[in-house]
Amino acid sequence: MAHVGGPFLFLLLLLLGSLSRVGGAPTREDRPPINRSSFPPGFLFGTASSSYQYEGAADEDGKGISIWDTYTRAHPDGRLSGGVNEEGIKYYNNLINELLSNGIRPFVTLFHWDFPQSLEDEYGGFLSSKVVADFQEYADICFREFGDRVKQWITLNEPWMYSVGGYARGTEAPGRCSYWEMGNCSVGNSGTEPYIVGHHQLLAHAATVRHYRDKYQESQKGIIGIVNMAHWCIPLSTSESDYNAAQRAMDFVVGWFMDPLTNGEYPPSMRSYVDNRLPKFTKEQSDMLRGSFDFIGLNYYTSRYTAYVPHSNATRVSYTSDSHVNLTVERNGIPIGTQAASPWLYVYPPGIRDMLVYVKKRYNKPIIYITENGIDELNNSSLSLEEALQDEARIDYYHHHLLFLQNAIRDGVDVRGFFAWSLLDNFEWAEGYTVRFGLIYVDYKDGLKRYPKQSALWFQQFLRGREGTENSISSE
Repeated sequence: MAHVGGPFLFLLLLLLGSLSRVGGAPTREDRPPINRSSFPPGFLFGTASSSYQYEGAADEDGKGISIWDTYTRAHPDGRLSGGVNEEGIKYYNNLINELLSNGIRPFVTLFHWDFPQSLEDEYGGFLSSKVVADFQEYADICFREFGDRVKQWITLNEPWMYSVGGYARGTEAPGRCSYWEMGNCSVGNSGTEPYIVGHHQLLAHAATVRHYRDKYQESQKGIIGIVNMAHWCIPLSTSESDYNAAQRAMDFVVGWFMDPLTNGEYPPSMRSYVDNRLPKFTKEQSDMLRGSFDFIGLNYYTSRYTAYVPHSNATRVSYTSDSHVNLTVERNGIPIGTQAASPWLYVYPPGIRDMLVYVKKRYNKPIIYITENGIDELNNSSLSLEEALQDEARIDYYHHHLLFLQNAIRDGVDVRGFFAWSLLDNFEWAEGYTVRFGLIYVDYKDGLKRYPKQSALWFQQFLRGREGTENSISSE
């Protein structure tokens, strides 16, 4: 599937439809039973996708170019003066209508990293404050064209990843960093640009939320929020320095964006450690940021141990070292969890509960949706189709994360929904097609045919309230 409504949009599809039967649904006697009825009435379950990773057709129907070398379908030039692509509007209108006609509720994100290349060339994208007005103008098009049917809006997906991957490490588009950083970039500054880009993302978010609330929210009766990356950090030892390092690590990921959204300022640790390289908000900007969300989306995949790194006199400054924290996956030689296909993903289900309780306590109990959660396997071309559909590790991953999510709700966290990443195997950004995150297998060598993996069948039983009680399900 695609995501809804333009170059920046991100769709969360509610997994309410049926899946065809491909073998028996797996069961495991050692798993504590859990299913949809284990969660509060009205709790939403769904799956996640993004346009750049799903749609293809990169040069068709008037699409523009983005920094990820694909499109901007509804807003090709990045601003209204460049025109609105009516074919793009038509495409997303058809998609939204089809989803709604099948009982599927779209959650739509306006920016999932594929920034218009035209604006990147003109003024440097999110490095410039000019982006705030252009982003708000783009959002207005989406609210106007789709807001009569779309009732859940998300402004930005993982501003942390966009800032750090694109401007500190240089591993993601637009590939900027200091020349000596891991990305081996030819242009950029890892000590200043990530903070500037994060700053302008926050201001674009706040201006867009204010615009939506002033012009559209009362009549369209929708809600609007933002999605943040949210891993969990555990002190490597019982020392006070490692404990403080864990708090700083959370500040430099979650707090970087949640603190301004809650109280209008960056976390004290960031202001202290980054000092004058961290941009400052004016009073008007702080007021605009404070409370600029109806809900928060959190993407959780993994956790890390944290250890204090002493200060040094090194002249090379970077976001990656500013927090004086070493993130590690082992303690006393023992991994924090099983490693998945991607080298960064270690399975640690308790982290989702601990992270949620932390956000609840620190940020005044916001309404939360888990907007991404998932695990990958290698794209192994030597496997038969039958073997490729056996993803027991994914079932274990979701089962245990949902158990800890249930615990967080019992602990008073106001979680309203859970979305699995991802509905389909897809193009995983810098990792390309080397890994598969989908509940649905996509055969890249045979016309992109799609087959439910065992995890999809498990989810079907879970949603029917029968997880762990039947060995097979019939097609519908």
